[in-house]
Amino acid sequence: MLTTTAKAITAAALLVAAPAAAQESARVAELTFEAPSLAGNLEGNPVERTAFVVTPPGYDENPDKRYPVVYFLHGYWMPAGAQQEGFRLDEAVQAASENGHDFIMVMPDGFSKLRGGFYSSGPTVGDYENMVAEDLVNWVDANYRTIAEPAARGLAGHSMGGYGTIRIAMHQPGIFSSIYMMSACCLQPMVLTEEQARNIENMDEDDLPFEEFFALGAISTLATWSPDPTDEGFLKVDTGVREDGTIDPLANYRIAANSPVVLLPQFLPELNGLEGFAMDIGDEDFLLEPNALFRSELDRFGVDYDFELYEGDHGNRIRERLRTEVLPFFAQHLQLETE
Repeated sequence: MLTTTAKAITAAALLVAAPAAAQESARVAELTFEAPSLAGNLEGNPVERTAFVVTPPGYDENPDKRYPVVYFLHGYWMPAGAQQEGFRLDEAVQAASENGHDFIMVMPDGFSKLRGGFYSSGPTVGDYENMVAEDLVNWVDANYRTIAEPAARGLAGHSMGGYGTIRIAMHQPGIFSSIYMMSACCLQPMVLTEEQARNIENMDEDDLPFEEFFALGAISTLATWSPDPTDEGFLKVDTGVREDGTIDPLANYRIAANSPVVLLPQFLPELNGLEGFAMDIGDEDFLLEPNALFRSELDRFGVDYDFELYEGDHGNRIRERLRTEVLPFFAQHLQLETE
C-alpha cells in the first residue's frame, strides 16, 4: 500500500507530468480522493478514500484525447486492494484497447467498519451512494481526461457492487448511461428474525472480528438500512427488539425499502431510460434464485435488459468476464469519442 504522501506524489506525476517513455500497457494507480458525502457517519468510516484508476495504453502520449469511463463497484468483505488483485481491472482495460476500444476504469473503496457500505446512504455508515455518484465522478472528471458526459459513463459491479449498480441507477439517474450487474446480492427483501435481532442486541464490539461472512453481512446491512443514531450501543442500529422479545415490524420495513425488487415499480422511467442494461450470474451461484426473481419482475414491468447465465459460481469467473463480456458490452453502449 502506498502512504498518503506517496499517493499524492504519484497522482501529481500522473496528472501533471507525462513520463518520457510511452505508456505501452494499461496502468493501475492507487490514489486517494475526498468523499465529503461520508462526513459525520457514526461508524467513523474515513472521508479519504482509495480508488484504483486504470488508464489505457497510449494515455500519456495522447494529451488531446478524452476517454469514456467505466466505474466498477467491488463486493463485500475484502477491501479494494484485494479485489483488484483478484479481478485485475488492468487486464480488462488492456484487452479492450487491443480490440480498438480505450477506456479508463475506476474502482473506489466501498469498505466500511463492518466490511461494506453497500453503496447505500444512512447516518450510521454514511452516504456511500453519493460517494460514488457525486464525489468520485467529480474527482475523476477533474483529474483525468474523461468524456465528462453521462453517455460516456458506465457503471458495473459484482455482488454487493452489483446491488450498488442497480441502486445507483435507480436513485441517481443522469450520471451513468449504461449498467452491468454481476451476481448481484440483496435484490429481494431480507428478513431479520427474532433470533438474529436478539443476537445482535447482545453483541460486544470485541465479537466483530470473529463473525463469519454471512453473520457479519447481516449486521452490516442492518447498520446500512436500519440505522439508529440514538442507539446507545456501538453498532448504532435499530434491531426492532421489543421488551417481550418480538420485533417491531418497522425494522424489517426499512430493510425491505432498500430492496430493488420492492423499489422496481417506482423507478421504471430511470431504468427504461438507460442506453444499456445487462446482468449475469453463474449457474452455481448461491444468489441464483433472487436474481431470477428480480429478472421476473423486470420482465413483468417491461424493462429491456440483456442477461446471461454462464457456467460458474459466485466469483470464479469474474476476472475473465470483465475482460470478455463487461468491457465489450460498454464498447457497444457508451460514447467512445468526443463529439
